[in-house]
Amino acid sequence: MKVAVLGLGEAGAIYAEAFADAGWRSVGFDPAPTVPTPAGVTRVASTAEAVREAEVVLSLTTAAHAVGAARAAVSALGEDAVYIDLNAASPQVKVNVAHTIGGAARVVDGAVIGSVVKFGAGVEVLLAGPAAEEAARFLKVVGSDARPIGDTVGAASGRKLLRSVFMKGLGALITEAVDAGTAAGEEEWMREQVAGALTGGFDALQRLDHGTRLHAVRRSHELEASIALLTDLAVEAPVSRGAADRHRYLARSTGPGDEGLIDAYATIPTAAIGDARDRLGFLSSRIRPVWPGARMSGRALTVRTRPGDNKALHRALTVARPGDVLVVDGGGDDSRALIGELIAERAVNKGVRGMVIDGAVRDADELRALGFPVWSAGISPAGPYKDGPGHVGVTIAVGGAVCSPGDIVVADGDGVFIVPRLEAEQTLTAARHVLDDEAERLRSIRRERV
Repeated sequence: MKVAVLGLGEAGAIYAEAFADAGWRSVGFDPAPTVPTPAGVTRVASTAEAVREAEVVLSLTTAAHAVGAARAAVSALGEDAVYIDLNAASPQVKVNVAHTIGGAARVVDGAVIGSVVKFGAGVEVLLAGPAAEEAARFLKVVGSDARPIGDTVGAASGRKLLRSVFMKGLGALITEAVDAGTAAGEEEWMREQVAGALTGGFDALQRLDHGTRLHAVRRSHELEASIALLTDLAVEAPVSRGAADRHRYLARSTGPGDEGLIDAYATIPTAAIGDARDRLGFLSSRIRPVWPGARMSGRALTVRTRPGDNKALHRALTVARPGDVLVVDGGGDDSRALIGELIAERAVNKGVRGMVIDGAVRDADELRALGFPVWSAGISPAGPYKDGPGHVGVTIAVGGAVCSPGDIVVADGDGVFIVPRLEAEQTLTAARHVLDDEAERLRSIRRERV
């Protein structure tokens, strides 16, 4: 029997190795060369090669790539294969995966309930789809607590999103309580209070606190999907929205280091990134560099402010970290400058790499002399108000593009591009391929001259 595992990250590696240990031919694919290959698993160079002749396919690529993985697999799938999508995605994404696969295989919506790291391949999994019973039999080979819940693709993911409202909210609350205790010099006491309220005590506290911080980026996206579900159900979600903001804050402030990644983007033109992402992610062309020759890449620290008011920008600078780029939704107002030389000097002291402002700036000559990269919608000598309101570290719309805290911002003379953080590694690889292809085409064109 052959199983194909698409995505050899934390969960994918556990499942791939478990099937290998059970005596199956376990084949894996992951586009990231730095991801290690689990023991006993054969690693191949493409999705199609992985799924060819596989009786079972486990897709663990992240929600953002679930449909793309299905599209890459469909031509090589056997019609009797069971394709289990285990990504933490919305019911609609699971339906889209099923539509993409069509009749090429039997699609099952899988939802992992609990921690694969803690429970291994034995973790509880809900399964929904016409082949759910068969998928459960396959997963039980590796000891999975697999539970079929019906024939409707999307039903399992719907239950997971409902659970996430509580579990992700609890994780966010615990991290905030621990941070508050630390700031007050009462961390141990606060940990005792939280642990006392949890069934698992200190072990549960450690798991929820550490796991929430470690996986904050992915979990913020899962919470967004939960919030979308609550909206469809006409349930107000102020607590879940706050929890999502908390996850985004943690992703930016305590997540794994990404300096190497944002440095790598500094060498990639925005045009190539746009080609790699179907031209989706560019800010409006009205947002231009304040001085010629400017370019930058960095981690988005987002700001939303009232037009002409920069109180929130001052607050953002108090939490900014080296490698950040302030991305400011100023409503496109060009009547009053939101920053000038003084704020730029403070930003340099904090290690901020630059700013993108859907609004006006001033002191253009001084910004050039300082070498501080700024892109803006205009230049105005008029100073800002400082009354508020404003928000820091929330998802914003700026120049026609969506930007979340922690996204990768790349800017040059052509414009500004926002790369979603969860897709940053794959986008970088794709953009490099674009550059390689363009270089070869350019060489071919030049050869024609001689």
